[in-house]
Amino acid sequence: MYKLIIFLFLAVPFVSFAQSSVSTGAIFDFSRKASPLPGVTIRNLNSKKITSASASGRFTIAANTGDLLEFSLVGYITDTLYLTNLLPKTIYMVERNTNLGDVNIQGVKINKEILSPDPMAEKYTLMGTGGNLDRKKMTDKVGGLSLNLGYGKYKRQQRKEAELEERERYLAEIDQNFNEKTIANLLKLEGQELKSFMILYRPSVLKVQSERPFKYSYYIVQAYHAWLKLPPAERKLKDLPDLKKVN
Repeated sequence: MYKLIIFLFLAVPFVSFAQSSVSTGAIFDFSRKASPLPGVTIRNLNSKKITSASASGRFTIAANTGDLLEFSLVGYITDTLYLTNLLPKTIYMVERNTNLGDVNIQGVKINKEILSPDPMAEKYTLMGTGGNLDRKKMTDKVGGLSLNLGYGKYKRQQRKEAELEERERYLAEIDQNFNEKTIANLLKLEGQELKSFMILYRPSVLKVQSERPFKYSYYIVQAYHAWLKLPPAERKLKDLPDLKKVN
């Protein structure tokens, strides 16, 4: 009798600990890596638990290894995360493109390639309603349905589009701050010399990305000092390419 009581007393803390597992992390905007996203709704699709991100983008939700978390916010693409461990996570959400006008959809034709399994996608395992876990096949079982949660091809395309959009924003910023009018107001350059200077010293996207916020006026003055040290022959460019293509 005493042994049974002692066993139950020792077992309770372990059961409580297992039930109180949590997943924590912080959520940021994909394009502006340092900008936290408050108010993101986090759902545990296994336990149906729901919480929201704080003003600093941080969240805590009851979860266990193998659970699937869903992140949603108005204006952003809903995404999911499969928990392989309970270490703190850093989540980046991609802003939804809102420039498209309203579309009246009358008919939809589904591309069969979308429904076919992606060979590059990872397959995760979820706990089914009956509690059976097939670790060999590594398929997701929810209510008797098998789901492929990878969608790797779509995710890669999504990341590629986001990177291209980010690059276009940096190119537009460079054009706005590194142009003939701005440089002519700072330096005593004009005509052919001004065009040659802009081609030789136009900042690259990588340079502007690495120094935020990028100080264009300071950079232009520093570049001008380097320009003055060049021999006159090196300041002249015979074939002047399009400035927007020089990065």
